[in-house]
Amino acid sequence: MKRVARICLSLFVLASFSIFLSAADAPKPPKLVVAVVIDQFRYDYLLRFRDDYNSGLRRLLDQGAVFTDAHYIHAVTVTAVGHSTFLSGATPSVSGIIANEWFDRATGKQVTSVSDPQTKLVGGIAGQPGSSPRRLLTSSVADELKMRFPDSHVIGVSIKDRSAILPSGHMADAAYWYDNDSNHWVTSTYFRKDLPDWAKAVNDQKYYQRTIGAQWLPFDAKDDKATPFCTMTNGADVRFCGSVEATPWGNEMIEQFAEAALAGEKLGQHAATDVLAVSFSSNDYVGHAVGPDDPAVRDISIRTDRLLGKLFDAIDKSVGMQNTLVVLTADHGVAPVPEVNEARKMPGGRLSEPDLARAIDDALVKRFGPGKWRLPGVAYAPYLNLELIRSKKLDPADFERVVAEAALQQPHIARAYTRSDLAAGRIQRDNIGAAIDVSFYASRSQDVFILPEPYYLFDAAGTSHGTPYDYDNHVPVIFMGEAIKQGSYAVPIAVNDIAPTLSQLLGIERPSGSFGRVLAQIIK
Repeated sequence: MKRVARICLSLFVLASFSIFLSAADAPKPPKLVVAVVIDQFRYDYLLRFRDDYNSGLRRLLDQGAVFTDAHYIHAVTVTAVGHSTFLSGATPSVSGIIANEWFDRATGKQVTSVSDPQTKLVGGIAGQPGSSPRRLLTSSVADELKMRFPDSHVIGVSIKDRSAILPSGHMADAAYWYDNDSNHWVTSTYFRKDLPDWAKAVNDQKYYQRTIGAQWLPFDAKDDKATPFCTMTNGADVRFCGSVEATPWGNEMIEQFAEAALAGEKLGQHAATDVLAVSFSSNDYVGHAVGPDDPAVRDISIRTDRLLGKLFDAIDKSVGMQNTLVVLTADHGVAPVPEVNEARKMPGGRLSEPDLARAIDDALVKRFGPGKWRLPGVAYAPYLNLELIRSKKLDPADFERVVAEAALQQPHIARAYTRSDLAAGRIQRDNIGAAIDVSFYASRSQDVFILPEPYYLFDAAGTSHGTPYDYDNHVPVIFMGEAIKQGSYAVPIAVNDIAPTLSQLLGIERPSGSFGRVLAQIIK
């Protein structure tokens, strides 16, 4: 008996010593985590424009752990879903963030991923509805950090509300976005009752006024005689930029505000790790308008490199880059402009959403008789009028099948899966089928998932994204910091792996819906 006790004591001592060594060898938590998303930044932009980068992106490429084969594993590759995945590690089937917006059956209205009628806008026009993370059903890395270390400060910044809010999570000190109606940076009553003085000071500078009548000239233009990409003056011979978001000046405003938040909130100077989540939105607005092959995309990518360098320099002065952990990704890629693909004899083209809607509605009326069987919304993500269907004691699954069959009879529709198919697991067992499967959340998702063939779009102009194809889901993932092994990693990973890896580095619990794995190969 004494021998057993001695053995148990020895094992306890060894275990304690092992834990001590493990703790001693564990990387020191950073003072600041900078979580960066570049909206609509395909992985190949790192390769195509690499020689043009000499600042922030160059620093990440040279000093960071660069994953060359990182992908989203969900099908609906859009802004809200990508940003929610980034620091939650969750798929839409768990996070509930299934799209940028969807039909809410409980209220009978279209909602966005962050719309919240319980909140009001702060800093903009009085009385306007605000936004919040309440529709996100899981925690984020930032939430887990604040639950473990309440002194942590978490700030999100982006032009888009969803891009500022979803990575920051439920417990963020604030998320800030740009309000076009007031030309102000705003937040909502979910986070705080008033803007802090530093944010008011940024608004008082009225940066947007500097862009009135301005022209977006190439970054390397020798003088103002160069052909501009667009102009802020409507009606000119040059393409109209639209709004400040669709120009590099939008990203400049984001970086300026992020620097102000860094100083105003004293990020990186608290007892526990702080988080600054920044999403550069203008790349997406530009990409939608002109497509990935246009020179304007190269130009805004170069400018994003310089802005990242500027932000890193500010962080270095206030916190020290040696005390900072940076992680960068994109929320999705983008398809080529169909006309560009057609000119180079590639597949692709434009599909008619009204034609698809008409085909679906006609098939439903022919099979079930007159009625508003389909609810308002886009035809390629149809919601059925379940109240009407059930009032007539009909089977919703029959309606789903009719919609799917009508869709598949249209040109260049690759697949159509019904709600019943997904619930029963009747899907093609490949990456595409799996991506659609993990994009389904029963109480929010549409009744039929309709997927076009690669390079085919329902958009009437420009280009878009939102499919499980490689050009939409292959994005950069780069970590940089003292605890990170620099190098290029050609192993397949999911963007969902970012959250558990950050959790490991910060010594916190993984987010509640985290799906990924720890990327142990990059940790010193």
